Amino acid sequence: MIQAVAGLGNPGAEYEGTRHNVGFEVLDELARRHELRFKRGWRLAGHFCMMRASDRPVVLVRPQTFMNRSGDCVAAVVRKYRLDEGSVLVVVDDVDLPLGQIRIRPAGGAGGHNGLRSVIDRLGSQAFPRMRLGVGLRPPGSELVDFVLGRFTREERVPAQAMVERAADAVETALEMGVPEAMNRFNGG
Repeated sequence: MIQAVAGLGNPGAEYEGTRHNVGFEVLDELARRHELRFKRGWRLAGHFCMMRASDRPVVLVRPQTFMNRSGDCVAAVVRKYRLDEGSVLVVVDDVDLPLGQIRIRPAGGAGGHNGLRSVIDRLGSQAFPRMRLGVGLRPPGSELVDFVLGRFTREERVPAQAMVERAADAVETALEMGVPEAMNRFNGG
């Protein structure tokens, strides 16, 4: 049962709207839908709020530690709320998926994603569900850092926003019906 959702990204206005911050955007969409506001949690090194799903509290957290140190915040949330690492759903960008595609897995490796690598290192486990959001395939010859820290083009913004909304739907499905049902409904689309 999912008890926390961590959307990964980089803090600061200069990173808003970048491919790397779609995890933040999904949590922002959930907060908007449920009329919630994120608060700063100094000890958690992130912004968080509580929502309800199936009459239970769920922590939404946006680490403010930059992508490569996201695990610090996620591990702090696990400790503070005494959660099992398998009850934390992590939402991240993925440059190996076409724009708009969603892939949910119950567990797995980092797949080259530094945010996931940080979470795995700090939790000491790969046994947590993750949702990867396709931000488009990196053009040949382009630098990975420049691509993920770049903004979507005007043509990409509409499908990117649609993906964020579908990903929020997928999170709500995972919270209400479980990760396997979210996988069945949203993987590949």
